[in-house]
Amino acid sequence: MAELLGLRDKLKERALGAPALAAFCLADNRLNLDVYLDGCRRFLQLFEGRRGEVLQVEFLRLSSNDRLLGTTLDILPHLKHLKSLVIKGGHARDEFGSCQHGSLTSLPADMGNLRCLTHLDLTFNSLSTLPSCILHLSSLRVLLVSHNRLVVLPEDFGCLSKLTFFSAMKNQLKDLPRSIGDLAVLQDLDLSENALEFIPEEVGNLHNCTELDLSGNCLSSIPDSLANLKCLRRLHLHSNLLVTVPASLARLPNLSRLDLQNNCLRAVPPEIQTLPFVRLRGNPLGETEPSPQTLLPRTFITVIFTVTSEGCKVILACGIHFYFPPGAASDPLQIYFRTLAPDPQCVKLQHHDVLLSRVLELQPHGAKFQQEVQISMPYASPQTLHQREVVVRTFSGQSWSDLRTRVEQKRKSKHVAHCSVLHFSWFLVVSRLVQNECKVPIEGTLLFSSVDPNIKVTFPPGVTEQTRTVKMQVCEITADAGCRASPLLCLSQDSLMDFLRPVRIQLPLPPGVTGINLDQSRLHLLHGDLQGQTWDDITSQVVLEFTHLYAVFEVTHFSWYWLWYTTKTYIGGIAKKVYERLRMYQVNFIALQRKKDPEQVLLQCVPKHKVDPVLKKLQDRYRGPEPSDMVEMFEGEQFFAAFEGGISIVMDRPDCVDGRLSFTFYSHLKNMKEIYVTSSVDRKDQAVKGQVSFYRGAVPESIPEEASRRRRGPDSLWLVTLPIKLPRLKPRWGENPGALNGFSFPPLNLGNAETGYLTQANLLSIARRMGADWQTIGLNLGLTYQQIERDLDKQILDMLFSWAQQNSEDPDCVSKLITAMKESGRQDIADEVETIIELGRQKYRESIRRVGLEQDSTQRTGFHMRSLCVAGEAMS
Repeated sequence: MAELLGLRDKLKERALGAPALAAFCLADNRLNLDVYLDGCRRFLQLFEGRRGEVLQVEFLRLSSNDRLLGTTLDILPHLKHLKSLVIKGGHARDEFGSCQHGSLTSLPADMGNLRCLTHLDLTFNSLSTLPSCILHLSSLRVLLVSHNRLVVLPEDFGCLSKLTFFSAMKNQLKDLPRSIGDLAVLQDLDLSENALEFIPEEVGNLHNCTELDLSGNCLSSIPDSLANLKCLRRLHLHSNLLVTVPASLARLPNLSRLDLQNNCLRAVPPEIQTLPFVRLRGNPLGETEPSPQTLLPRTFITVIFTVTSEGCKVILACGIHFYFPPGAASDPLQIYFRTLAPDPQCVKLQHHDVLLSRVLELQPHGAKFQQEVQISMPYASPQTLHQREVVVRTFSGQSWSDLRTRVEQKRKSKHVAHCSVLHFSWFLVVSRLVQNECKVPIEGTLLFSSVDPNIKVTFPPGVTEQTRTVKMQVCEITADAGCRASPLLCLSQDSLMDFLRPVRIQLPLPPGVTGINLDQSRLHLLHGDLQGQTWDDITSQVVLEFTHLYAVFEVTHFSWYWLWYTTKTYIGGIAKKVYERLRMYQVNFIALQRKKDPEQVLLQCVPKHKVDPVLKKLQDRYRGPEPSDMVEMFEGEQFFAAFEGGISIVMDRPDCVDGRLSFTFYSHLKNMKEIYVTSSVDRKDQAVKGQVSFYRGAVPESIPEEASRRRRGPDSLWLVTLPIKLPRLKPRWGENPGALNGFSFPPLNLGNAETGYLTQANLLSIARRMGADWQTIGLNLGLTYQQIERDLDKQILDMLFSWAQQNSEDPDCVSKLITAMKESGRQDIADEVETIIELGRQKYRESIRRVGLEQDSTQRTGFHMRSLCVAGEAMS
C-alpha cells in the first residue's frame, strides 16, 4: 500500500479516464485486464478512482508480462471478495516467436488470507517453488501452475482439502509428495510433461478422480493402487518408459480411455490388450527403446477480450495488433479471436495470388463498429514486390474482397500489413498483382497501369448507363523460345453487362518489335477466359492499329488480353502452357533426421531458391540425403508423405489420412512437419533402411483443367522418394556374441586383492539368477530408469557390468552390491556373493603365507595381488 500511495501523484492525472472505464470494467464485479498492454496501469487507475468498487471485485485477470505487476500484487490481498484470480504469462513473444514466460516468481504472503478465492491460475510464469501462501487458501478448488519451473511440490500440499482440479503440466517435477493422496475431492489431475520417475502409492487414495494425465514423464512403472480409482474415466500414460502396466486397471468400472502409446511395453496383460478403448500404438512387443509421441500443436487458439466505448489497444501473443478508437463500440462488446491453419477450402486464392499468413477469424461476425477498427497482421516476407502488392483480404459472408492496406517493414525479416474495417469476419494477407481501378461514369474516363504507364484503357462518353468499377492487372511474361509476348493484361468489372460502346485498349508491342519492322502476319492478339482455360486468337475479329511502339484495339467485354509475335502455329496452345507455368513453383523435398535422435524426422517442401539457405540453417542439427529432384507444384496444392520400407508413424494424428501425412503447399509459408518414426523391424541386429515418398493430392479449383488432368491416375501421383535409415541399436559395452553364452566382456576384477574379487564370470553367474528382480536391483544400485530400459537378458548384463565399470575403483563396491541384493529381497544372491568373497579372502591369505610376506608388508614391497583371481576362476 505504501508503494501505491507513493505513486498517487503520478497516477492522478491518468485516473481522469478511470471512472468511465470502471463503469464497464467493474460490471458484474469482473476485471479482465490481461489482454491490454497496460492492464496493471489500468488496475492502479481504477484503484485510485474507484477503490470501493475495486475492493468488491470477485473475478480478476492480469498479465504477468506487465512491468507494473509488482505494484499490483501488493494490492491483491485487500480484495477480500476475490473468487477467481488469473495472473498468466505468454502474452508476449520473443524474437524467435516463442511465448515469453511472465515475471511472476512469488506471491505476497498475506494473499493466503483470501478466504473466498476458489480459482487461481498462474500458468506461463517463472515459479520455481509453489508460493507458501497458496497452502493457506482454504476455499481453493482450482489451481493451475502449468508452464512454470517447479521442481518439487510442498510436502504438505495435501492440505488443500477442497481442491478439485490441479494442473502442473510442463514443469520440472521429479517426484510427488505422499500427501497428494489427501486431496480427497480431487477430480482432475494433470502432471503431464514433467520429469516424474516415481508415483507414490498414495495416489490411489484419490477416490473421486475422473481424469489423470501422467503422459510425457519418465515413469517405468505405475503403482497397483491406481486400481482403487473407481471413478477414473480417462488415464493418460503415453510417452513414458513403461515396461508393463497392472492388469488390475482393466477392472476399473468407469474407465473409457487408456492411452499407453509410445512407451516400452513388452508385456501387456491380456486384460488390457482386449479393452476396446486402449491405445497401444508405438509399443510393439520386443521394442527396446521408447518412441516419443508426436504432439501436434492445436490448429487454432481462442482468445476473448472486451472493448468499451473508451476504446483500447490490444496486442495478441501471435503478434496481431488491434486499435479500437474511442466511440468505435457504443456498448461493451466481447471479441473472440482465433487463427486457422490455411486450408484450400477456406482460403480462396485468385490467379497469381500468394498466401502470406494464416487465416484470422474475428467474432462476432458482422459486428458493426461506429468507427473503423485498425488491424495489424504480421506476414511472411514476399520474395519480390515487383509488379506485386500486399493486401489484406476479408470475407463479407458472401464473397472475398481486398481492403485498402498499408505495408510496414519494421525490420529486415518482419513485415506488417495494416488495414481498417467496420465489421469483423475472416482476414488473411496475400500478395497479388498490382491492381489499378477506377469508376467509369456515363461521361467516360481513362485508366492507366501503374506497373507500365504505356498500358491504358480509354472509356468514351456513353460507354455505360450506370457507373461501373473497372479493375486492371498487368503481368510481364517471358515467352517460349521463338516467341515474343507483350505484358499480360487482365481487365474485370463489377457488371455482367457488356459496354455500350467499344473500349479502346493500348498495349506495348512485344519486345524488339516496332511499327517500322512489324510483320502483321506474325502478330496475334489472344483472348483468354477468366480462368485461363482457353486462349483464342481474335486477331481477325478486331481492328488493330499500330504506332511506333504500341498496338491499339477496341473491345466491348473484359477478360485477359495478350499480344504474341511468332511464326508458330497453334499459338493458343503455346500460350496456355506459358500461362500455366506462370502459376507453378519449382520445389524440392527434403527429409532430414536429427543427429542426436535419428527417429525424429523433418519433412519439408521448399521452393528451389530457398533450398540452400534452409539446409544451411539445419545442417548443425540434422543430417540426411540430398534434396530431391525438382518438381513443380501450384500454390495451394495438396500433397502427402508416406513412410515405407519398414518405417511407420502414429496413425491417429489429425493430419494423417490413410496412413499418410497431409500437407498443403503455400510458397511463402513453411510447408514443414517434424515427426517421430518407428519401426516394427528388429533393430538389434541390423539397421532399417526405409524411405519416405511424396505423392500429389487434391489440386486447387482454379488450376487449368488440362494441368489438373495430368495430375490424376496412379502413375501421376508419385512425386519423389527419399531414403530414411534408422540405425542399428548400439550394443552396450562388452556385448559381442561369442564366449560366455553369447557374451564376452573385457577383463574386469571388481574389488581388491585384500577383500576379494568378483570377475566377469562371477557377474555372469549372478546375472542369470536375477530374473524378474533385475529392475529393482538396478534401481538399488543407483542406476536411472533410462539405463535399465532395455532387452531383459542383455539389459541385466549391461546393467550389472555398467555399474561394475563405473565403480571398479571404489573399495566399498562389493559391499554395495551385497547391500543392493539384500534390499531387493534377493538374500540368496547376497549369500552367494559373500561366499565368493570369503573364498577369495582365504586364497589371498594362503598366497601371502606361501610367499612369506606379512600383511602389513604388502604395500611396502609393492606386491599387489591383482593377478590372483583364483576365487573368481573357481566359481566360474
